[in-house]
Amino acid sequence: MFILEKPYVSDFLVETIKKNKFSIIKNEASEKYFDKNVLMFDSLAVELLNCTDKIYSNSENAIDWVSKNLPDSPLFEMIKISKDKALFREKIKSIYPNYYFKKVSLSKIKDMDSSTLPYPIILKPSVGFLSFGVYPIKNKEEWAEIIQKLDTEIEKFRGIFPKDVVNCDEFIIEKMIEGDEFALDAYFDSQGKATILNIFQHPFFDDKDVSDRAYFTSAKIIKKYHDKFKEILDKIGSEAGYKDFPFHLELRANKNEIIPIELNPMRFCGWCITDIAYFAYGINPYEYYMKSLKPDWERILADKNEIYYFTMADIPSNIDNKKIKSVDYKSYLKNIKNPLEIRKIDFNNNPVFAIIFAKTPDLEEIKNILKLDMAQFITV
Repeated sequence: MFILEKPYVSDFLVETIKKNKFSIIKNEASEKYFDKNVLMFDSLAVELLNCTDKIYSNSENAIDWVSKNLPDSPLFEMIKISKDKALFREKIKSIYPNYYFKKVSLSKIKDMDSSTLPYPIILKPSVGFLSFGVYPIKNKEEWAEIIQKLDTEIEKFRGIFPKDVVNCDEFIIEKMIEGDEFALDAYFDSQGKATILNIFQHPFFDDKDVSDRAYFTSAKIIKKYHDKFKEILDKIGSEAGYKDFPFHLELRANKNEIIPIELNPMRFCGWCITDIAYFAYGINPYEYYMKSLKPDWERILADKNEIYYFTMADIPSNIDNKKIKSVDYKSYLKNIKNPLEIRKIDFNNNPVFAIIFAKTPDLEEIKNILKLDMAQFITV
């Protein structure tokens, strides 16, 4: 069963649902793409889900539907564990007994004794999405700077998402995890074992960059990390009680350890970016989850030599997207030599103006994209 929600539904997802005749819940988003006769009312959807029918949503905005219709279900309990970063840390504490984290309300952050914090740290909303409100902090001087402007920063994105998706009333302070950052799309099966459908590496422009502008995947990455990541995921599934559950996980890895950053529930990579698995590896992640399929990675990766990536053309925070008159897509796309698909986004109502899937023989193109001043393509 699928719940479609804002901010973005891809044609690939819609066609997958139609081709497989998957069940879909009736709401404003789904009525844009499907005949009303095939849509399912809440009462029937709840009845099917109580019979362990699988559920997937393209957006965490769908959490509101689950909280209203299935508040006492195992599904909603798994969602709560995932969305509350502090609760998630508590659930997997036996795997990472020495990892520092602390939950604190927004009202008490300013009164904290910052000299006691184990810098470098990350400050972020306990319930969050993308990079909204995420601050890397190296020392108490940087802490003071961030806290001073925190209220103003929060007002920039408060209200963009429901409170179940981004809630700035409570924050979590975590030890900064050293190492390369990765993300993956996967699902836990009925036994709590993980099936990985894709692995991305997340490059950054510098140590202050927390944006989600680009991620890339390759046969080399998957061969190196698949088994290591699956071992950790199986432990997480056991400790947190995840079953029949699709998710998008962010984590960091170095030579000594692999530590999850956050586990995003009921979906794969947001904005339907998980579709890149089909362009890169011929994997339809929606079908793989719904049909409990497992990738034959040895066969899939046999002839894969190029790097596949996606980039989100983000709108700078100092630009009011409501005032944007136009975007010079032609100039922007000159930076991408081999686009696989170009998805233009409604820039007046979203924090990005495009999502691009592409392939490249090396990382130079991606490094250049990370350096781009996106304001040069925008007219206000």
